[in-house]
Amino acid sequence: MHNLLLAEADTLANLLPARLQMAFTLGFHIAIAVLGVGMPVLMLFAEWRSLRTGDLIWKTLAKRWSKVFTVLFAVGAVSGTVLSFELGLLWPGFMAKFGGVIGLPFTLEGFAFFLEAIFVGIYLYGWDKLSPRVHFLAGIPVAISGAMSAWFVVTANAWMNQPAGFGWDPVSKTVIEPIDPIAAMLNPATAAQTTHMILAAYMVSGFMVATYYGWRRLRGDDSLYTKRALVVALWLGALASPPQMFVGDWIARMVAQTQPVKLAAMEGQFETLDGAPLRIGGWPDMETRKTYYAIDIPNGLSLLAYHDLHAQVKGLNQLEAEGNPLPPVPVVHIAFQIMVGFGTLLLALSAWFVWCAWRKRDLPQSRLFLWGVVKSGPLAVMALWAGWTVTEVGRQPWIVHKHMLTSEAVTQAPGIWWTFGIVMAIYAVLLLSLILVLRTLGRIPLPTGIDNPKKSKAENARAS
Repeated sequence: MHNLLLAEADTLANLLPARLQMAFTLGFHIAIAVLGVGMPVLMLFAEWRSLRTGDLIWKTLAKRWSKVFTVLFAVGAVSGTVLSFELGLLWPGFMAKFGGVIGLPFTLEGFAFFLEAIFVGIYLYGWDKLSPRVHFLAGIPVAISGAMSAWFVVTANAWMNQPAGFGWDPVSKTVIEPIDPIAAMLNPATAAQTTHMILAAYMVSGFMVATYYGWRRLRGDDSLYTKRALVVALWLGALASPPQMFVGDWIARMVAQTQPVKLAAMEGQFETLDGAPLRIGGWPDMETRKTYYAIDIPNGLSLLAYHDLHAQVKGLNQLEAEGNPLPPVPVVHIAFQIMVGFGTLLLALSAWFVWCAWRKRDLPQSRLFLWGVVKSGPLAVMALWAGWTVTEVGRQPWIVHKHMLTSEAVTQAPGIWWTFGIVMAIYAVLLLSLILVLRTLGRIPLPTGIDNPKKSKAENARAS
């Protein structure tokens, strides 16, 4: 009995550092991994334009973006490997019980990663060694396998939200036969979550790259090289933004049906209401069970979640009374507001850019627009992190929805706080190294024949 009490105490003590370490390493990896999904699209487009036009600027862009992608790919491989080890080291209860159910997408992601690694090597070292057409074709598997890796990994997270593909004994809380790994991977949440994530990857990639070139233009770089890079990056972010709005609606309706606690936490909805309002901002107070300082849009939540102005939305009070444990409501609500708010700003910036590109065949000339571009990358990353916070924290205290509590999955091994500190130090070195390498790449002079930012616009136009 004494040993059981000690084990329980170790489990509770480990829960916070284990969750913090997982959140930190996952957040770091996601910010790098999404660039690994989107950057190949940019470099392939630039190379395709180079093949079509023979223009040195496009080839230079493709070469430089391929080097940046390779650095990000290497860092993402390291951080992704750490995550795979953490699943077993920090959450052995989860892997022991459900590893056989949800192991398939992790295996397939490994194959996608190795496929990507092979073609990254061919693409990077094949410049001027392969024919231009073969070299371009070698880059296509890089873009496809990067998206495949993201798809496979997100299916596992979708399964944690809507577990499927296995039998379950609710008394002993054990997995029983039959187990169907395909059904687990293709669970009801897979389509919406994977689409949402891949679109987010293209948005973050486009706006992060645009941030760099927007900053260069603010500092007086009016070269055709910088302008083309900025325009291509903005098109990637702008094209991914509108579909994301519809996918968000899709996910909201799915969450309303399958995770009503998460939906109520997202909106700070404490009371069950017919025609529940949609809230902009606000702070949910868990003591008074009210959300203060919010702007309410009448019937908005009912319309968003059920496409019915008068549909009933269950509140947190009723859901808790029915035996559902609640997540940290303020965290989920604020994260959801950040995701939607920043996503809306990015959509507005995209509309501004597309309007000017269509009507004027040019970038908006306003410095306000350029400042918006410079901020768009960080906003996109913060929206990405906020979205994952909603997904993960909104499911708490479940690690597998309605099947396993997070506290039941965490390790009982001692020293998790020390592990967290060591991991933080290693990742700080990794981040600093990444910044230094990218800064070094950014300072490499452009090859001879590329327009000079110090020349006049007329001179550059004649040169191009």
